[in-house]
Amino acid sequence: MFNINALLERTKGDRWIWIIIALLSMISIMAVYSATGAIAYKKGMAVEKFVLIKHVVFVLAGIGMIYIAHLLDYKYYAGISKILMIVTVPLLLYTLLFGQSLNDASRWVKIPVINLTFQTSDLAKLALITFLARMLTRKQENIKDVKQAFLPIMGSVCVVFILIALANLSTALMLFGVSILLLIIGRISIKQILTVCAGGLVLLLFVVFLGPRRETYKSRINSFLHPELQHSDKTYQSDHAKIALATGGFLGKGPGNSTERNFLPHPYSDFIFAIIIEEYGTVGGLAVMVLYLVLLYRCVRIVTRSPKAFGALLAAGLSFSLTIQAFANMAVAVGLGPVTGVPLPLVSMGGTSMIFTSIAFGIILSVSRDVEEHSGVKKEKKVVVGSIPAMA
Repeated sequence: MFNINALLERTKGDRWIWIIIALLSMISIMAVYSATGAIAYKKGMAVEKFVLIKHVVFVLAGIGMIYIAHLLDYKYYAGISKILMIVTVPLLLYTLLFGQSLNDASRWVKIPVINLTFQTSDLAKLALITFLARMLTRKQENIKDVKQAFLPIMGSVCVVFILIALANLSTALMLFGVSILLLIIGRISIKQILTVCAGGLVLLLFVVFLGPRRETYKSRINSFLHPELQHSDKTYQSDHAKIALATGGFLGKGPGNSTERNFLPHPYSDFIFAIIIEEYGTVGGLAVMVLYLVLLYRCVRIVTRSPKAFGALLAAGLSFSLTIQAFANMAVAVGLGPVTGVPLPLVSMGGTSMIFTSIAFGIILSVSRDVEEHSGVKKEKKVVVGSIPAMA
């Protein structure tokens, strides 16, 4: 028989984060089940079969990856990050040159053996954040030295940023923002950080105005800033997302009653938050937002309590990445940002996104587990020391 107590004993780390993972997974299955009705019909499949094959399996695999990743001591990820960076840079270059095109961008590599597509930017996010945490920890003794610390650290950030930005600017910008936050936490000087931001602005202008997708980026920016001047085709997605929000009201239409899922191009990924609000109302949307805010709070708590710099930087970078991505997705859905292809972490449908998001959660829980164990040792020492005078 299934013993939930035995399972809870084997799962370590912050219990609130485990609860958030469970809730987001359930929300994901319900929302994707509803949002995939139209695409399942087009593929000539029953929605139950489509969801069970394409999403529930990945959700369960993701939970399995969280469990495995949280059991591994987070210190091992320092060594793994170096290997990931060695693999990531050539893989990003290959994706840019030979990757499968989606929405006029080379973002995917097809794996022929298992007939799946692999989004290399998901791997790059995990690789760069873990690598930055490692480098900032190792360079703390000479962190203000430009040659010894700043240039090697920023070299890795700039290379990954430009390789991702040429195909997926929104993901690159979020990763760059997370990198800047890590540099601040890692005690890089403000003068150097401002230099980085200036260099990042130059790279951004280059990508937007001279890059291979310059027309797409200009069109998206104009559609966001001046929607009234655009043709209806340019604002189609944001218009239907707004309709979903307006018709959802305070309590929503109810599970499975969305109509905009039949009009939005990606209701199960990019615009899944709009579908959640349409079906569950403002209350449902606020509940999802609160879950991510609680996640950020619990992660910040882990960062402040972590006894090691690497663990603190690792948890900070991954938690910032997850929450910034979540709020970027929600901002697009409610019309506060231009349309991007950023999924809602642990909720949107997507194989590689689900797996790498789950690994990130697992690493955060690994750091949390270490914090708990360290706190337990300190408590034991206090009890032993406190009992000596009484025994004497």
